[in-house]
Amino acid sequence: MATFGFHASHEQISPGQLLKDVQLAEQAGFDAAMCSDHIEPWSASQGHSGFAWSWLGAALATTSLRFGVVTAPGQRYHPTIIAHASATLADMFPGRFWLAPGSGENMNEHVTGDPWPPKELRQQRLEECVEIIRRLHAGEEVTHHGVVTVQQARLWDVPEIKPLLIAPAVSVDTARRSAAWADGLVTVNQPAEKLREMLAVYRDNGGRGKAVLQVHLSWAEREEDAVAIALDQWHSNVFSPPVIWDLPTAAHFDGVSAAVGEEQIRKVVNVSADTAQHAAWLQAYVDLGFDELYLHFVGQHQEPFINTFAERVLPELRGSNARSLNSVPPDRSVTLDQEVSP
Repeated sequence: MATFGFHASHEQISPGQLLKDVQLAEQAGFDAAMCSDHIEPWSASQGHSGFAWSWLGAALATTSLRFGVVTAPGQRYHPTIIAHASATLADMFPGRFWLAPGSGENMNEHVTGDPWPPKELRQQRLEECVEIIRRLHAGEEVTHHGVVTVQQARLWDVPEIKPLLIAPAVSVDTARRSAAWADGLVTVNQPAEKLREMLAVYRDNGGRGKAVLQVHLSWAEREEDAVAIALDQWHSNVFSPPVIWDLPTAAHFDGVSAAVGEEQIRKVVNVSADTAQHAAWLQAYVDLGFDELYLHFVGQHQEPFINTFAERVLPELRGSNARSLNSVPPDRSVTLDQEVSP
């Protein structure tokens, strides 16, 4: 049976409200949750950016859900800090926490004042960070001199159940390369053939673990309202790499996305007022081979979405999980935070 989770978007919702939203999602019947990790939103219209790691402690303590976070060790966070934070959560909440370490985006990492490295160097940095985090989670004392420097680091509280390190990817090449180190793969809604190829190359190259999909969607009782929500909140997220990697601020994203219209937004967000259509799209992703789907309603007011999908969509998916709803995923091309390689 597939897992149907709730995606908590820190860029769009204040941390206090987002905590209430994820608690409501559990009460409504969502199985799990995942969240983003930003210091800068994608757009001024989103207007938020709570600290994910503080929020995760509260969310794990006040629900019984499993949680994941997409994050970026190496610049804004030293890998020892990510190892420390994730080990602490894993110790307090055994088996309920995973992280997806990626190479990040300039919008979040530029705050250190360090130069934004080229992609290949960011990839090398990421792979060093993954190795460092795993060694620290194993209880080793780590000294490392490479792209990243670590001097005699040790975690004194090592979790018995290690948090999984899931690879975030939006490209076939990334899926192939991350198979060497990852405990699973997480991506976002894209054209069916591309998703199928990503899963295949990940598995063919030895990739293990679960396949996770974050699904950007917009729903409202009226189609025009669903479109308006998507345009207001997700207009700055229609671009492919390297744009999403390299722009430094929300103002830059708003500048390049000022003319984005309905046709473009429908390419990155599943937009429909019809909950049966949403259920069909989601089931088609399950049929491709994804084990966990995290539903990201791109609006800022989550309660109507949570209640409506709990009533109309989740029961349909759970009742039809072993069969196809005779649909294929829509032709979407989208982005995932902290993508690991071009």
